[in-house]
Formats: sequence, structure tokens, C-alpha cells
Amino acid sequence: MENLVSFLISKLGAVLSKELLVFLISLMPVLELRGGLLAASVLRLNYPLALLLCIAGNLLPIPLVLLFIERFVNFLERFPISQKLALWFRRKVEKKRASIERYDFWGLVLFVGIPLPGTGAWTGALAAGILRMKRKKAFLAIFCGVMLASLIMSLLSYGLLGAILNAAS
Repeated sequence: MENLVSFLISKLGAVLSKELLVFLISLMPVLELRGGLLAASVLRLNYPLALLLCIAGNLLPIPLVLLFIERFVNFLERFPISQKLALWFRRKVEKKRASIERYDFWGLVLFVGIPLPGTGAWTGALAAGILRMKRKKAFLAIFCGVMLASLIMSLLSYGLLGAILNAAS
């Protein structure tokens, strides 16, 4: 993730404002809020503004993802060229199905909120859609998960990384 964030900063940092870059990184699947806060810390963006931009960027696409993800995966399954991607989506959800179904709302909160590879709001919305969770409940769980992730990543990005960056300057 750090390499991808560094690449985006190096390629787009001269063209886009820091704020827009952080917002766009937070919109992206895989990077999401985690990548956005990391970029914001590296760019030395004001923390409250960075947090707001990252949360907004991470949550903005989620209602649409919840609404259309099942149809999208079904669509992908119809074509040989995209069947592998659809199968990857379904396998990803199946690996976490038992935990998410067992703990329901809180399972999804933790799945989204604990910053591990392959977790986050996009994957949480994918899981909720494929598992047919009610959309309002799923969005609330994803929102809570993003808040948890923002707390954890803020401590890492602005706490630990911030201390390293300040010591280096």
C-alpha cells in the first residue's frame, strides 16, 4: 500500500492539490481511508481536514456499491474473461462468511475497521451485498467500521509516522 500511495503522490502531487489527492486516494478500492491517511501524513496535511476528507472519500461510493455489487458480480460471471474476477470476489466473501454471519453487524464492523490487507469499506460492502444484508444495516456497520479504521490509522499515520517525519526534518 505504501508503494502505491508513494507512486500516486509522485505522479499526481504536482497536478492535484493535496486535499483532492487525499480525497481521491480514499475513494479507491484497496487504498481507501488507510491509504488516504497515509498520503495525508506524508503530504503533511492538517489532521482534522485530512480525517474529514478521508472519511468522506471512503464512504461516498459505498451506497452505490451496496446497491449494485450483487448485479455487478453476476454480470461479471456471464463472461469468460471476467469470471475469474467474479470468482475471486465470491471466494473473498466466502472466506469471511462465517465470521460476518455469526457476528452479523459487529462482524462487519470489525471486518471493515481492522486495517488488514483485503478488508475495508469496499470489501465490506461486497460481503454485505453478496450475503444479502439489509442495506441500511450494512451501511451503518460499514460507517462504524470506517470510524474504527480512522481511529487506528490516525494513531499509526499521524502518531507513529508523524513522529518519524518530524524527527527526520
